[in-house]
Amino acid sequence: MEKYDLIGQNYNATRKADVFIVSRILDLLSCKSDDKILDVGCGTGNYTIEISKNGFEITGLEPSEKMLSEAKLKSQKINWVQDSAENIPFENETFEAAIATLTIHHWKDLENGFSEVIRTLKNHGTFLIFTSTSEQMKNYWLNHYFPEMMEKSVAQMPSFSLIKENLEINGFEIIEIEKYSIQDDLEDKFLYIGKNNPEIYFDENIRKGISSFADLANKNEVKKGLEHLKNDIINGNFQKIINKFNKEKGDYLFIKVKKI
Repeated sequence: MEKYDLIGQNYNATRKADVFIVSRILDLLSCKSDDKILDVGCGTGNYTIEISKNGFEITGLEPSEKMLSEAKLKSQKINWVQDSAENIPFENETFEAAIATLTIHHWKDLENGFSEVIRTLKNHGTFLIFTSTSEQMKNYWLNHYFPEMMEKSVAQMPSFSLIKENLEINGFEIIEIEKYSIQDDLEDKFLYIGKNNPEIYFDENIRKGISSFADLANKNEVKKGLEHLKNDIINGNFQKIINKFNKEKGDYLFIKVKKI
């Protein structure tokens, strides 16, 4: 069973396509209106649907039956396909562009996944990844309060060097790298949503929509971590804690690559 078959039930309650992130995806893709786009690991289709509103023919690929069933309820106009990044069921050179939004850390084999993406892209096609890296996640203040959970999260998150290596092995060239830092008005409540608003983690529904809390966390650690966090907010120690973590690397990355 896919991970998101287990946590997908509450996913839509807190996970929405963020307007700013959508705008950056569209700007970085620079696609023409008749271009075909593949959304790899589309989840419940939040970003797929928003991008389709700009006139693109987009296909959503997702291994989780639960997540894909939610996507289909939202839109019948989009071609939803159940399969994995490592087994994209399309002919060579089908798409002008592909995106992977907050998904590559769930792929079973990064090299094979990138191999499949480049196979299905046309020559000089664009592939845009939005992800965190293990280096960035080590600088989340969440590490102080939930060390075991974050150790597991960091372990499953590819490093930038690993991403770069596997892209280049498969014939991609990195064109642009853009740092993203959490905005206070972020609409998509993924892992570091509470960077500037720690109280948000006290909401159980928020935690249920975040795979680190829903799938990797020990309940006892979460309980103790939340108590510790609450006390630090009340006594003023929280600011001292977050100042220990480096913010220069950004929180997430847009990685734009081309098929060469």
